[in-house]
Amino acid sequence: MSGRTQARACPERTCVGCRERAAKNDLLRIVAVGDACVPDPRGTLPGRGAYVHPAVVCLDQAVRRRAFPRALRSAGALDTAEVRRAVAVEAEATP
Repeated sequence: MSGRTQARACPERTCVGCRERAAKNDLLRIVAVGDACVPDPRGTLPGRGAYVHPAVVCLDQAVRRRAFPRALRSAGALDTAEVRRAVAVEAEATP
């Protein structure tokens, strides 16, 4: 055997809200489009992305820390209304 493990490593990302590392598929990718943050659940939108847990607590922490403009390298403040809606919908869907 070549020494490789059978299980593939799962990519990890850091939540910009709580700063905890988690599996990439457990986090929601956020992309800046114009002057707004847009959720990218499939991870296919072009540009720099930031990751956040799909929880209101982590989203609030990220907004309070101004983490989105810093992580997305944006000059000014970003509108997070669309991300907030997406997180609320996912919170309702999760039992």
